[in-house]
Amino acid sequence: MEEENFYNNIQKALENLPDNFSILEERIEIEVQMKYFEFAKKVRKTDVLKECFANREELFSDEVDVDRKKEILSVIANLDEVKAYRTIEKFVKESDGELNQWGILALQESRMLLQSSLLEEQQIFISTGLGGKGKMLRYYVVFINQNRNELLSATQQKLVKDELIYEIKGKEGEFESIDFMDGFSTALVMLPLKADIKNVFQNVVDECNQYGNFLHEDMIVTNVKVMSRSEIIQLLHQNKNQKFDELEE
Repeated sequence: MEEENFYNNIQKALENLPDNFSILEERIEIEVQMKYFEFAKKVRKTDVLKECFANREELFSDEVDVDRKKEILSVIANLDEVKAYRTIEKFVKESDGELNQWGILALQESRMLLQSSLLEEQQIFISTGLGGKGKMLRYYVVFINQNRNELLSATQQKLVKDELIYEIKGKEGEFESIDFMDGFSTALVMLPLKADIKNVFQNVVDECNQYGNFLHEDMIVTNVKVMSRSEIIQLLHQNKNQKFDELEE
């Protein structure tokens, strides 16, 4: 009941979103996002806005350390100035690794600030670990086999893939990939932000089970990250209401 209420509350919040929202398209780990916003909140309390903007070219110097570059990015992202946005944009194109992800988050903030100023209305920013595109979010779903020691047959694999593609396209989403392994199947898909996620994937299970009842009713759906096999197995074992002891790594 608690899980059902949580899901319903999330769906209600999404349905009530205004149209002026932006979705972070890139895949950036939630931990990196949290570090960025916590760091930005801290450095913006100090009087460094003008200093960081004046010295923004330090971002492109190999002699400047990572923390200093993070500071400049985080600070100038909060400046309603096109030159700040262009500087961050250039940095994102030339950087890699965690600093590149830091730059992407700063660029998104800077873009929204400029849009809010231009349109004179507050913009809403939605970010997940798996990112998205346009008005869609990316989801990672795990379909669990009834026989948790075996791979689905070729016919069953085709059925799961076909039903998933059919359901996703019917909701104006995009199918990206699917993988089959012993015990379960995993897929990456894009769905509109306001789509009824639970209903979409439940329909896939229900349709497939008309041809042999080979999928479990339960499934895993997340927009946080792509899970490893060991993480999936560990999560399934934590479900005290089901017996997943048969799963083996």
